[in-house]
Amino acid sequence: MRYFLFPATLVALAACEPTVPDSGSGVGFGDYDSYQQQRAARDAQLQGQAVPPAGAISGEASTNVGAPQSAMKPQGAAADVAADTQAVLDATRVNSGQKPVDASPSNPAPAAVLNPAGISKENDFNAVGAQRSIEDDAQRRAALKAQYQQVEVTAVPKRSGSSGPSIVEYALKTSHPVGQSIYRRVGINMQARYQKNCAKYPSPDLAQSEFLAKGGPQKDRLGLDPDGDGYACSWNPAPFRAARQSG
Repeated sequence: MRYFLFPATLVALAACEPTVPDSGSGVGFGDYDSYQQQRAARDAQLQGQAVPPAGAISGEASTNVGAPQSAMKPQGAAADVAADTQAVLDATRVNSGQKPVDASPSNPAPAAVLNPAGISKENDFNAVGAQRSIEDDAQRRAALKAQYQQVEVTAVPKRSGSSGPSIVEYALKTSHPVGQSIYRRVGINMQARYQKNCAKYPSPDLAQSEFLAKGGPQKDRLGLDPDGDGYACSWNPAPFRAARQSG
């Protein structure tokens, strides 16, 4: 019984053993010699054709292959784009009255414009050179330089007449800020009177000038300075002081 089981086991193992492929065969094709023959035939076919066979490229491209450039016509969407482009060029030609420039390598180079119309003679080197020389320009510069006059800095003259007080002079004489009470003010409804009277002046400068002309800053007959800082109707002397410091 033992001797009978041993051969049966060898037969079962042999059936389960995978088949070893032939090393002479290629992967995905027949033997290597057949592959070499097919490759040589394919190379010979490609060398004998200047254009790939039908099916290698789209029908739209193969339609114009080998045809002269003048016979090539766009197909499908390309034809629509060409038609739209031509329509735009035609409209441009009608609008400006000039033919659009065709940027083609076969076109001749544009002529250089050496002296465009409308340029002034002062900007035309040839025209200026024909009219005067470098020596003439040197003489003109010397004549202009001789006419220069240097004005010495002098003090600002004082104002004459009775045109009223100067708000600039008042701003430079004072140093306290806006809102600091310096002068005593007494009255009824001072704030309401202040708003009513200040509305009559188109600017704070005019209000301050009138305020000083009527006895300010010590007195406020017009009710333009209820807080007693000496500045009427929100007038601010800071810009005048800053101008003196920057100068």
